[in-house]
Amino acid sequence: MDILFLLVPLSVLLALVVVGVLAWAVWSGQFEELESEGQRILGDDPVHPDEMAQKPSASKQA
Repeated sequence: MDILFLLVPLSVLLALVVVGVLAWAVWSGQFEELESEGQRILGDDPVHPDEMAQKPSASKQA
């Protein structure tokens, strides 16, 4: 029974921390633009011109 005097305040403290982290995430904009992040993985990465010069083309290797 004495353990409840420790576990109940710890669980309340943990719940407040979780709510605080969730509130911080919402207020800092972590849940904005969810659709664009899902589509970003489907697009091609832009290639920098310096990287193009370093990569040999397929026609030169054949």
